[in-house]
Amino acid sequence: MSDDANAAHDTYDVIVIGAGPTGENVADRTAAAGLRTVIVESELVGGECSYWACIPSKALLRPAAALRAARSVEGARQVAGERPVDAAAVLARRDSFVGDWRDDGQVSWLDSVGVELVRGHARLDGPRRVVVGERRLTARHAVVVCTGSRAVVPELPGVAAARPWTSREATAAKQVPGRLAIVGGGVVGAEMAAAWSSLGSRVTLLMRGERPLPRMEPFAGDLVADGLREAGVDVRPGVSVTGLSRGDGPVEVALDSGDSVTADEVLFATGRAPRTDDLGLETVGLESGSWLDVDDSLRVTGVPDGWLYCVGDPNHRALLTHQGKYQARIAGAAIAARAAGEPVDDTAWGPFAATADHAAVPQVVFTEPEVASVGLTAAAAEAAGRRYRAVDYDLGSVSGAALYADGYRGQARMVVDLADERLLGATFVGPGAGELLHAATIAVTARVPVSRLWHAVPAFPTVNEIWLRLLETYRDQPAA
Repeated sequence: MSDDANAAHDTYDVIVIGAGPTGENVADRTAAAGLRTVIVESELVGGECSYWACIPSKALLRPAAALRAARSVEGARQVAGERPVDAAAVLARRDSFVGDWRDDGQVSWLDSVGVELVRGHARLDGPRRVVVGERRLTARHAVVVCTGSRAVVPELPGVAAARPWTSREATAAKQVPGRLAIVGGGVVGAEMAAAWSSLGSRVTLLMRGERPLPRMEPFAGDLVADGLREAGVDVRPGVSVTGLSRGDGPVEVALDSGDSVTADEVLFATGRAPRTDDLGLETVGLESGSWLDVDDSLRVTGVPDGWLYCVGDPNHRALLTHQGKYQARIAGAAIAARAAGEPVDDTAWGPFAATADHAAVPQVVFTEPEVASVGLTAAAAEAAGRRYRAVDYDLGSVSGAALYADGYRGQARMVVDLADERLLGATFVGPGAGELLHAATIAVTARVPVSRLWHAVPAFPTVNEIWLRLLETYRDQPAA
């Protein structure tokens, strides 16, 4: 084949770097629009979420949640008994959900939607050019960075020799450690504390703050801490790790209090960094290893001609798989429109603007109890200078909750913008609370007036009746 033929073969309309959920969704949208699309992946097609994050973590958490649900209802409790989950069966089920860390199915899907796959490490090599090993790819319209993020392990004395877990090891481990120390009280720390304690590990959760889940409503963190303690987790707030030591056996975790924790494994759940190092960003005037700023159509700012996009974690807008997939749908539509010479109006809430990233990001934390939130917390509304009112209600006092579980404990809050009496945010904490979230997401996204929410009648007797109680409280109780 001639050099000209090779060059033509390696010229695509769209080059996507990273075949996780965000990259797959961008490629699906652009290929469906008739654009020749290639996706480059250095690891497994399906990315972090499929093999080391969302899917395996929920597979680890669900069996214990199902058992707790049975034990919370008289009549089922006697059948469920007091035996723990079968750890070996849980790990085997986890393995099945990740395809035993093989990506054959994901690769077949790419082929079915007409997207070419190139295996290897991709680097930018100037405008619209990507190098993968000996191959040089050129994009007519767009290059899309979908490389995700990686766990950050702080530089501490002895940390390398301690061989710490990150989220990858925590979701992929083949054995249950007898003792597990977890550093960090965010979502990963809280969920992995719940998961591994349910599998029989003695878990110690070490965190700098007063409670887990510091970015959520304070009552959410308090209820999760109570749930973890009831599950046998040693929750230690207000402590920092100063160093680690390990020989051939356990790891010793030194604390600033002067105490120490001995564990068989230590997991650091202390934040994420963008996987943009060694990506060649410097060849297009950007800083290597940096988060990438984007506009609402997901184009990277500061790059001439608007050919570079960034979708998902590396743009630091919302490090959640579902939000990255949402961004991918927006970016795919924008790329296709621009390639066709059509106007792209990125007005808020339009088809080419990822507006929900700013106003309506939903999230569920699969602890016991579950935490579900969308939009602004009361603290975030305060920080944004909004005139708001936070309305609270005991979720366990709703009839549907009492039927759902004996002794149901939970809390709900809606945050109302007093300027126009529309929802800014909502948080629900309790067993199965994640199933309440989408109604709140719609209300926040659509900016539904409180007066109209009165006409959204919750079915009786479901836990969704919490909406009626929140609205009654907003109407009947004067603002403080």
